Amino acid sequence: MNHKIPFYDYTFNYKKNSSSLKGIFNKVCSKGAYILQDELFKFENEIKNYTKAKYVLGVGNATDAMQMFLMCSNLKKNSEIIISSHTMVATASAVYFAGYKPVPVAFGDDLLIDPKSIIKSITPKTKGLLITHLNGRTCNMDEILKICKKYKLELFEDAAQALGSKYKGKYAGTFGLASTISLYPAKILGCFGDGGLILTNNKKLFSKLHKIRSHGINEKTKKIDHWGFNSRLDNLQAAFLSFFFKKHNENINRRRNLAKIYHKELSGLKTIKLPPACEDKINYDIFQNYEIICEKRNKLKSFLDKKGIGTLIQWNGVKTNNLSLPNINKKKLISDSNFNKLLLLPMNISLKDLDVKTVCNEIKNFYK
Repeated sequence: MNHKIPFYDYTFNYKKNSSSLKGIFNKVCSKGAYILQDELFKFENEIKNYTKAKYVLGVGNATDAMQMFLMCSNLKKNSEIIISSHTMVATASAVYFAGYKPVPVAFGDDLLIDPKSIIKSITPKTKGLLITHLNGRTCNMDEILKICKKYKLELFEDAAQALGSKYKGKYAGTFGLASTISLYPAKILGCFGDGGLILTNNKKLFSKLHKIRSHGINEKTKKIDHWGFNSRLDNLQAAFLSFFFKKHNENINRRRNLAKIYHKELSGLKTIKLPPACEDKINYDIFQNYEIICEKRNKLKSFLDKKGIGTLIQWNGVKTNNLSLPNINKKKLISDSNFNKLLLLPMNISLKDLDVKTVCNEIKNFYK
């Protein structure tokens, strides 16, 4: 259905910037610079300077990134790694294919992994924690770092939705051994296809990952000295991303302003729980998504659809502890009831203020 207010307009970025993007395309293609070239290295350096991570590596996608850094972590095979029940299957699959067991735990009122549920799920087999900074909000890192220190857990970050999000001034993706950033088209910083980044402050891990992303080839000797992947961020996509990155902070500010409108318009409804407000002094949220907990979720979604407003239920409504897959902990969790009330409202830079107010008015009409 073509909505008057789409959940996301995949043509917007191209239409708005087509002239500049065509110039970038011609420049890169005219010199045949497609794989592991200067545009990629420039973009990696831009992200490194922005996040203050010591090392940044462009890879094929965020899922590959997680699997790669988990495989290189040297945790004992078949160890348990705790994840959130509210995250994409990619987080769980990366754990599984790296040779570990994903253990989903409950999420809290902020929809992020619940520190108390982490502690309750720790067993002698638990060796790692892969947290998801969901919807552009960084997890409670004070609590999580205390847990990792006390129980001697290796910390990894799924920061796929969180490039620019901060906790007490520190960027998501820079707290643990390694993290991933997604560059999928619908992300705040997205390319025209798949793409991902690995961030780490560990030189030894970076050196290993640098080989693994390109068939295990040692760049200095040109010899293969490690089993590897073929997972490299395309040079052309990196050139596009550098162009878009110039307005990354501007786009974040725009999303934060849209979130303020949602919060102002909907805060009086008792049938909806909203994300934390922008005025939060600990978290700096970038609002990759605007996800609400709402009563009569399915009926509200259907109502908005008929009004020409696009919405989305994340992960097709399947939480990780309900995946019909082997080697995953499927126990019921305290947050399961809230999961069935979650709905993503339109949140992107193609929206006008009036669009958001229209969405809010229709939601208020539904709950009259």
